[in-house]
Amino acid sequence: MLWRHLARTILTVSGSGVALFVFCFIGAVQEGMNDLQRRQASKGSLIVFQANKFCPATSHLPQDYDTKIARLDGVREVVPIQVFTNNCRASLDVVVFYGLPPEKLRRVRDFELLSGSWQEFEQYQDAAVVGRSVARRRGIGAGDKFSIGELTVTVAGIFKSDDPAEENYIYSHLDFLQRGKGLNLVGSVTQFEILLNPNADATEKCTEIDDMFLGGPVETDTRPKGVFQAKSLGDLTQLIHMSRYLGYACVGLVLALVATTSVMSVQDRIREHALLQTIGFSWLQVFYLVFIESVILSLMGGALGVATAVAALKISSLSVGAEAVTVAFHPSLRLALTGIGVSFIAGSLAGIAPAWHAARIEIVSALREA
Repeated sequence: MLWRHLARTILTVSGSGVALFVFCFIGAVQEGMNDLQRRQASKGSLIVFQANKFCPATSHLPQDYDTKIARLDGVREVVPIQVFTNNCRASLDVVVFYGLPPEKLRRVRDFELLSGSWQEFEQYQDAAVVGRSVARRRGIGAGDKFSIGELTVTVAGIFKSDDPAEENYIYSHLDFLQRGKGLNLVGSVTQFEILLNPNADATEKCTEIDDMFLGGPVETDTRPKGVFQAKSLGDLTQLIHMSRYLGYACVGLVLALVATTSVMSVQDRIREHALLQTIGFSWLQVFYLVFIESVILSLMGGALGVATAVAALKISSLSVGAEAVTVAFHPSLRLALTGIGVSFIAGSLAGIAPAWHAARIEIVSALREA
């Protein structure tokens, strides 16, 4: 029956597909935000930043703070980090460099090189390892030169990580970023990342570190890494949360499209439904016939939208960032199943009224219609 009015079916499926496409894109951002917060909460690391500063370009901490922090009980490792970014504002095209001592990078990050070598990265000061998401977007590979402004690095390798957000960063040498053209930041760093022992109290350590440097040359603001990233994302987090209402609107659109098509289909086939009942079909069988058509129509659009969205997100490796913190668009299996589930529920709700109307129609009056 769906193919009798092929143009109408195609338009309905296409409209539903577009709505589910948008729904999945919005969901992918929210999934990325949730994944970022969940991973950082489980790691239990801290970030020490300059107090009352926001963009990484404005934070300058004395590098020798690391020796004082390392003496504290419960501190396993202190990593000085210099951050360089091409844009502190919210953007879909943020490039973030993290400068770390090369001997510490492999200890504090769980990376697997897809191409290139760690030896080359450790040997040359201007070398960098690049996350595969950045590499895809920028079209770069191992051995290439990559430039942002006056900063140019040689790509020593492309890495992948279990954390999708990490694949949007570029890691270089700390000394290289400190001595970059026009920077002259030797002796200072943007932030420290602190790895704690399993039994250490993160809240207590944050207070202890900030009290240590209270009244010193540069005051600090220490937070758990997940809290620090949420603060850095700031208004972007609110926008991501508000975008769920657009997702709800997409669900409403699917429901309206499928319901309209189902109603039109029932109106076109009033006599057919009456004839079915006269030859022995029960009103319940007629109800299910129309109801199932509605569900199938919605699922077709949902499957199209979800498949297209997941493919587009995988290929594009999109991310959104602010203040050198990125959120990867995360097209998870859970999101895909949610999209299919939403299309099923929308099709079910949209089909109830038309199916009831078709099942309870007066047979005699329906047969009299031309």
